[in-house]
Amino acid sequence: MSPAVSAKSLLHRPIPSTLWQMTWPVIVGVLTLISFNVVDTFFVGMLGTDPLAAVSFTFPVTFTVVSLSIGLGIGTSAVIARKRGSGREEHARFDGTTALTVAALLVAVLALIGWLLMPAIFALLGAQERLLPDIYAYMTPWFIGAVWLVIPMVGNAVLRAAGDTRTPSLIMASGGLLNAVFDPILIFGWGPVPALGVQGAALASVLSWVIGSVLVLWYLRYKQLLSLRAPSGATWLHSARQILSIGLPAAGANMLTPLAMAVLTALVAVYGAEAVAAFGVGSRLESLASVVILALSMSLPPLISQNFGAHAFDRVSAAYKVAVRAVLIIQLLMYGLLIALAPMIAAVFTNDPEVAELIRLFIYVMPLGYGAQGVIILTNSSLNALHLPMSALSLSVIRLFVMFVPLSWLGGLWYDLPGLFVGGVIANIVTGFMAWFWFQRALAQERDKQQHAVTG
Repeated sequence: MSPAVSAKSLLHRPIPSTLWQMTWPVIVGVLTLISFNVVDTFFVGMLGTDPLAAVSFTFPVTFTVVSLSIGLGIGTSAVIARKRGSGREEHARFDGTTALTVAALLVAVLALIGWLLMPAIFALLGAQERLLPDIYAYMTPWFIGAVWLVIPMVGNAVLRAAGDTRTPSLIMASGGLLNAVFDPILIFGWGPVPALGVQGAALASVLSWVIGSVLVLWYLRYKQLLSLRAPSGATWLHSARQILSIGLPAAGANMLTPLAMAVLTALVAVYGAEAVAAFGVGSRLESLASVVILALSMSLPPLISQNFGAHAFDRVSAAYKVAVRAVLIIQLLMYGLLIALAPMIAAVFTNDPEVAELIRLFIYVMPLGYGAQGVIILTNSSLNALHLPMSALSLSVIRLFVMFVPLSWLGGLWYDLPGLFVGGVIANIVTGFMAWFWFQRALAQERDKQQHAVTG
């Protein structure tokens, strides 16, 4: 466990310093984890516009599997952290083992379905016929190795639930660095290794996941955070149900994002392969620009869950407000940085002047909504930490399919591609305000329930 933050300290130490000590290692880890897609995009972009467009079409599909993994990690963290907060250590260890086996089984099934339905999926996304060979070359090894993606994610959630954010970050960082090393070797070839093109990018990711899985499983056993023996009153099925009761709605909420991205990709595809390539680059840049949001969405829930388990509602409220304030300030600074670097960023990812122009357009407009989007993401993770997964799912449905997709479509209908981007920004800002008030109400209701339970 991280020497800076112990499980006990989550219940007593000052919120701002505790949250920062939990978050900064995660920022490093998330930054390198996100680099998987950014590095892949950079090297694949060197192959030309068509390979870049092909890999861009895969993003909604791959992120669906990633979203299931993230959701299962959220369920794992919420259940284990609450049990640690209430002192049930043996149950927490057994839940860790259950979470890993459930996650591996579910991702294996989803990957198999995705592999079998590849032609239908990419036809629905509007992929041009000439791009399909590259798409299939990328997705086949990706689906085969997907189980190795979920194991580090859920294993890291077990560690974060125990207050250790440093080790998961080191594991994520090592995976990102290995991917950056494997990518050019497998894509372009080196020595006896043949040039595999876009397939090499997928194989590089899979190799990195396998190494990360071995590392996290070894460390979990070393720290004795897993147990095969069910404690009194617990069964594998009961443990799985607890994790899935939060994990599946959380996964569903996360899966809505790639589904919405799939719809937007199909809308953008009307403007041609250049627009899809630019949109793919922009989507990956969005992940990179949102690194603090993603890090806080991983470090905040264990803090909230443990204090929720200990009925420390004032600390729950303080943690949420500190995280939201930090995200809004940082994303405003990030927007200024992206504007300043927009020409350079476009030049790094493409030599096509039309694609470069569209990348700059994306950067000038879409990051305006990243702060509000951060509030939504933090609210979702906080609602899951309060064991309110259906509220988090409802918020995601409203954000994406009541606001984001319809307003983006209307914007595109009225003002073409710039209007599509502006519609997305407006949707994020409106939903961000809604998310803030939603969480305040949910927390007040949970506090009232506890007070009524005590007074009887």
